[in-house]
Amino acid sequence: MQEKEHSPGELGGIYQATGRGYGFFTPEEGGEDFFVPPGAQGGAWHGDRVKAVLEEDAREGGRRVARITAVAERANRTVTGTLRRRGRELWLVPDSDRLPGPIRVVGRGDRHVRDGDRAGVAMTGFGGARGEATGALRRVFGPAEDRRGAVEAILWQHGIEREFPRQALEQAAAVPREVAPAALAGRLDLRDRLIFTIDGDYAKDLDDAVSLERDGAGRWVLGVHIAHVSHYVPARSPLDEAAWERGTSVYFADQVIPMLPTQLSNGICSLNEGVDRLTLSCIMTLDAHGAVAEHTIVPSVIRSVRRMTYRRCNALLAGAQPDGAREGEILPVLRDMAALSAVLEKARRLRGALELESVESQILCDDTGRPVAVQAHVQGESEKIIESFMLCANECVAAHLEGLGKPAVYRVHERPSQDKVDKLRAMLAPLGFSLRQGDNFSLQKLLEEARDTPQGPAVSNLVLRSMQKARYDTRSLGHFGLAARYYCHFTSPIRRYPDLMVHRILTALLEGGLEERRAAAAAGRAAEQASRREIEAQTAQREIEKRYLAEYMQAHIGEQFTASVSGVTRFGVFVMLPGGVEGLVSVAALPDEDWQYDETAMTLTGGRTGRVFSFGMPLEVVCTAADPVGGTVDFRLAEGPEGPPSAPRRRGERRSALPPKRENRRSVHVPRGRKGKRKR
Repeated sequence: MQEKEHSPGELGGIYQATGRGYGFFTPEEGGEDFFVPPGAQGGAWHGDRVKAVLEEDAREGGRRVARITAVAERANRTVTGTLRRRGRELWLVPDSDRLPGPIRVVGRGDRHVRDGDRAGVAMTGFGGARGEATGALRRVFGPAEDRRGAVEAILWQHGIEREFPRQALEQAAAVPREVAPAALAGRLDLRDRLIFTIDGDYAKDLDDAVSLERDGAGRWVLGVHIAHVSHYVPARSPLDEAAWERGTSVYFADQVIPMLPTQLSNGICSLNEGVDRLTLSCIMTLDAHGAVAEHTIVPSVIRSVRRMTYRRCNALLAGAQPDGAREGEILPVLRDMAALSAVLEKARRLRGALELESVESQILCDDTGRPVAVQAHVQGESEKIIESFMLCANECVAAHLEGLGKPAVYRVHERPSQDKVDKLRAMLAPLGFSLRQGDNFSLQKLLEEARDTPQGPAVSNLVLRSMQKARYDTRSLGHFGLAARYYCHFTSPIRRYPDLMVHRILTALLEGGLEERRAAAAAGRAAEQASRREIEAQTAQREIEKRYLAEYMQAHIGEQFTASVSGVTRFGVFVMLPGGVEGLVSVAALPDEDWQYDETAMTLTGGRTGRVFSFGMPLEVVCTAADPVGGTVDFRLAEGPEGPPSAPRRRGERRSALPPKRENRRSVHVPRGRKGKRKR
């Protein structure tokens, strides 16, 4: 929709629906959200870019409210939900409570679907005063009560396809399974060096290997050897187009949807043990303080001597005996790596890098894909080694490209806005912490003060929420969280397109064939596309993970858990279990009194007792319901009477019933669009 010029007094922003008849308007220029009362949505749906006027409404106690005057851009081009038949008509009840509904399905292609199927439609009309919302059927995912169908619907909604285009698969099939002798020309031969990979137990796309030696002056010589994916994925080829469209690999529970076909990601591009592989090596000479004194970036060939795992390396560093001669050879190098990692970590801390602690859930599934265990992922010594070495290489490559003044794709993370710092300061107060400034060292001091306290995880989470979103850019703007002046993504070209783009630029520079104007244009497109696709992938991963966690919690209904408050809203308190499962204690499940919500401090206060629920406080809770299809888990406080078990929160419960069956409705023909690639 073409954006209109707005009249004086109008502001542009985003409409956020709640599913309860009212919503909020978030101005583009920043500042506080404005309340949008029922009937003032102006036809806007959740997430739409809108125009709004701000005013005071006596009916809302003088509270400043926003009234939507126009929709500038629709956010929901596609919608997923459950199909319901009413006579000859087919309706879709949206999965999201925030979307109005139901949506009448128009056009052809609905004859063989069943009542109760989960499906996706492409919106053809958003309804309002002119009639009901309409959409054309695009995909059917199976029974709505099936968690697997819900997962497939989430992937489709976020444009994540499992299947690759035919031309990309044909190109992948033609890639050689072994390194051709001709490909070794001009490469640094490192096949006789002690180089190995360290990854998770079940990883198959091994795109980084490491080595560590000492030079004649006793300095560390760190080698970070990355799969030379761009050698097999030429620019503007079908494989490159497919990777660009995806932007990133998507990982969840027991599955991966790769950015590149497995013939490459798990085959010729994976640095498997005992076979020749083409790499791009960043070899850095570091002084005693971890500063890079010299570096070289060079095409190379390696032969990994061992596929090591985090679990095995952690065991060796903890004192386990080596298993065979090869591990005996690796162990002293591994100890040196741990020492260098500690030096690099200290150097980052001294310059102001933030050490944020966040709970990462590790979902374990059985052979059928059913979640059987959930545990918090704890970073071990070898994970820290690889993280430190990859950060070091990424910074080195970024500084190298910036120093040459050549086009590149940088990973940038800007400092938090003053508005976010002010909000963080207000939310810290109930936890007993203060914050003077929003600079690296003030935030670092705050995190250190909170680290060994019961509120530590909550403080870390609040700081994380106050951060700007990291993204990709062609400008080297630095990385606030890492306190790094230069930073890019170089180390994962199998699963991230910006890394592949950086490899392509470095290779062209090394071969003397960089076309700067074309490279600059390609870098700009890659940065914009990768930032978009990263958000879609992360959102899908979170939504899918909720479904797995809810399915796991079905076996634990009625059990008591120690939790902490992870969020406070008008309608209840979100709590998180140590393993990462999050759920809601609704206001209805709290003691019966008038609860007052403070948006600034993120607290819920009882009007009668004065009891306060705030971010980070510990609670004893009992699981009362879990819905794998909707991805919701419900709790109640363990204290007080047990009360009747609550039913799972079902999506769409608050929306009106389907329209009554109407005879003689004229069918609406919706022309099918041309099949092809999505617009960039």
